[in-house]
Amino acid sequence: MNLKVFYWLFSICFFGPAFAYDDCLAYKFTPKVVLDTPIWTKEVVQPLRFMDLLHGNVSATMVDNYDIVADITNIEDGYCVSLKSVYATVGYSNFLVQIDIRNKPDTCSYNAVLAHEDEHIRTYLSVIDDYKKELQDSIYSAADSITPIFVNNREDIDSAITELNAELQAHPDLILIKQKIKAAEEIRNKRIDQNNTGESLQKCFE
Repeated sequence: MNLKVFYWLFSICFFGPAFAYDDCLAYKFTPKVVLDTPIWTKEVVQPLRFMDLLHGNVSATMVDNYDIVADITNIEDGYCVSLKSVYATVGYSNFLVQIDIRNKPDTCSYNAVLAHEDEHIRTYLSVIDDYKKELQDSIYSAADSITPIFVNNREDIDSAITELNAELQAHPDLILIKQKIKAAEEIRNKRIDQNNTGESLQKCFE
């Protein structure tokens, strides 16, 4: 008798969460994905220390944010927390251009260096444009792979939403596309420097 009671209790503890998980699968959504790029700004500065007189530098600030909307369904034993929508913002928000202080603003050399750095900025922006469709598809693939999370208590819902977001961002498809974007940045920026003859800047010193 005691053995039967133990088995019955074990069955409830062991199989109960599984049944609840299976119940939550019915509440999985086909995710909605909205992808935006941030509005970007450019700042040009001239550090007090000397730089390379003939070459500037541009630093790009990358935004990589994913906000999710979850659906909360109350079932008999608790709550199903399901990923419903993803609102992603991916792209560059700021470009910081540095030019040697010896190149006075609005001079020939200053404008030549700035024009070259503007080429790099256009290259960064072109990468996001070219990969936008693949990025959108990757976010959708990641979101669609995520199954609802079952929680017993309402107090655990926020933690479940955080877990859904973490699972989204850790998905291999999303990691891979971000690696592709990074590689494309490096390749295209290197190509710009390799193709730069410096002819326009040299004319400034003739």
